[in-house]
Amino acid sequence: MAGTFSSLRRTYLIFYNWLLFLGWSQVFYLAVKALKTSGHESVYAAVEKPLILAQSAALLEILHSLTGIVRSPVFATLPQVSSRLYVTWGILYSFPEIRSHFFVGSLVISWSVTEIIRYSFFGFKEAFGYAPSWLLWLRYSTFLLLYPAGISSEVGLIYNALPYMRESGKYSIRMPNKMNFSFDYYYNALLILGFYVPGSPHLYGYMLGQRKKALSKNKSE
Repeated sequence: MAGTFSSLRRTYLIFYNWLLFLGWSQVFYLAVKALKTSGHESVYAAVEKPLILAQSAALLEILHSLTGIVRSPVFATLPQVSSRLYVTWGILYSFPEIRSHFFVGSLVISWSVTEIIRYSFFGFKEAFGYAPSWLLWLRYSTFLLLYPAGISSEVGLIYNALPYMRESGKYSIRMPNKMNFSFDYYYNALLILGFYVPGSPHLYGYMLGQRKKALSKNKSE
């Protein structure tokens, strides 16, 4: 039984990782093409569908961590996935006014390059039991630049969406109502921006620790 579960788990993760690798490769290709031909204003329109699909599929990674299918801790997976989903659905999808912003291009490039490397790395690990040393280096080194670029873009887009949140009142619930409950999407966004301040350095520090451990282990082998 254990052997059957292990085989099914491996087959599933191989399929999952390489499928997401292809999805993010498409996002990257379309983003670069749009940047070359039309500029950053057209990036979102070019990548919207594959971006939403690829990013939404990451919800499964929280489930993977919770069920033990992968060894990634939930405390590291949850904030990263949830923040990206928030920016994808709660900001870019919800407020078309900011889709032509410069930060969309830097966000999509940062996300897609990071994920192309990450999913191919895990795809190799699951399929062959190892990843090439150059891919391991990329996996644990490119985030040094891509993570700050991605986080800065996320924060920039949330900040630039604030006036449209306040003006439109979108997703806000006003009193009085039958539920006797109120919710302000604008102030919720401010709260989320506040979480980026302690959360981003903490996650960056965690990834630095993982980098040191992975690269030192690779040298010893």
